[in-house]
Amino acid sequence: MPRGHFITFEGGEGAGKSTQIRLLADRLEAEGHEVVVSREPGGSAGGEAVRHVLLSGAAEPFGPAMEAMLFAAARSDHVEQIIRPAIEAGKIVLCDRFLDSSRVYQGVSGRLDKAFMAALESVAINGMMPDLTIILDLDPVEGMRRAASRRGTDDADRYEKEDLSLHEERREAYIDIARAEPARCVIIDASKERDAVADAVWSRVEKVIAPAGSLLQVADEL
Repeated sequence: MPRGHFITFEGGEGAGKSTQIRLLADRLEAEGHEVVVSREPGGSAGGEAVRHVLLSGAAEPFGPAMEAMLFAAARSDHVEQIIRPAIEAGKIVLCDRFLDSSRVYQGVSGRLDKAFMAALESVAINGMMPDLTIILDLDPVEGMRRAASRRGTDDADRYEKEDLSLHEERREAYIDIARAEPARCVIIDASKERDAVADAVWSRVEKVIAPAGSLLQVADEL
């Protein structure tokens, strides 16, 4: 059976990852692809068990290193229980956040040692790198406005409560990752109208999932 594809979505708060994943999943399914939609932290039984601890802020007093290890534990379970089996079954996995979120939120914002983060990442993903990472880029001011509108009267999670300067720092960190790994990452302007963003996402995804030797794939390689 042909290997499936692993596509991740990254970006700051309110960038529209969930919306774009849903639109992409609908489009892929309409074309006959089997799609698995997941998220981090969470996605698997073990990951979901850790999710509340992380987003509630219960782990925050123990420092970014503890949080990074919790994310890594949740990611390892997610990879082995959900992502890898789906990819091996020929499905397309769309994931809301993955390793780049840890690189940005714990590595950069948490000021954690790069070697420490690299070691955690290696164990957690066990070779399961995304085929494509869509980074939805948005001004943090607009992102926080959208996030507040989305949650309504619900309490903000621990990341939505943080200072704007941290969100700006993370935006730059995502851009740095995209520049360092252009073969995997693409930056898409998330400030545009929803369907325009969806079309930009599709134009990149279509090339990644195109069968070997197809005109789309050959054109992308030229």
